[in-house]
Amino acid sequence: MHDASSSNDTVGSVSSSSQPGQTDASDQLGLGGHGGHGGLIGLMAAMPQELQALIDLMPDESAVRRGGRVFWRGHLHGREVVAVLSGIGKVAASITATLLADAFGVEQIWFTGVAGGLGAQVRVGDVVVASSLIQHDMDASPLFPRHELPGLGRSRLHPAPELTRQVHEGVAQALLDVHQHVPLHALGLPQPRVHLGLIASGDQFVASAEDGETLRNHLPDVLAVEMEGAAVAQVCDAFGLPFAVIRTISDRADASAHLDFTRFVEQVASPYSLAIVSALLRAQVG
Repeated sequence: MHDASSSNDTVGSVSSSSQPGQTDASDQLGLGGHGGHGGLIGLMAAMPQELQALIDLMPDESAVRRGGRVFWRGHLHGREVVAVLSGIGKVAASITATLLADAFGVEQIWFTGVAGGLGAQVRVGDVVVASSLIQHDMDASPLFPRHELPGLGRSRLHPAPELTRQVHEGVAQALLDVHQHVPLHALGLPQPRVHLGLIASGDQFVASAEDGETLRNHLPDVLAVEMEGAAVAQVCDAFGLPFAVIRTISDRADASAHLDFTRFVEQVASPYSLAIVSALLRAQVG
């Protein structure tokens, strides 16, 4: 079994405990071909635990090094996939997404991870599917309006409606049986709900009630905040790639903490992500 861990100085690095399945990307110049049923899917995971769960299910994973990252290529539920850690922050995640698009030629990107909840009805343990994304720290004023992406004339990027609908339905279905994988009662969590709406991204860890309130004042319809999704959306927009951003709510983006973060990722977010990705892959194969 291969091991995914953050062995270098960023979470965006992936290492392998065994070498046989590992090659350098320079030996695979033809890897951009869209192979397999329905085309190659890029799976970006924000946390090493999420990535490891995906790798453990691949019967034929092999590691490819490129751009300081390790990409794991193989099959999941009959679909050809490339799985990789996103890296922390907008630049790191953008590099990862660009490599998936340009070097591997993926036909869509799904990005799972955790986020802080900002919407009034969004609880810890719920899942938010992005119907739009915005970089909350983008401000090139007075040259451009606040939040507008220079050169694009837009502040919000929207995933393809049909894929978003499929993802929303798939997440809802996956969460129906999540109690089989997660001890919700023991962790003090309610049955998770799925929300569809705006996710904000920025190079800032929002962990105070004041910062959360500031974001809500600027973006009244925001449901969740994290550090990478909107940047990945911009890369996908540039390459014309369908994409989905799916976030499990780990906290309320304030000073309170429902669970220890590492425990939450291991016992809640990672099983959620695996169940969601598996459900979406099965639906596409079917």
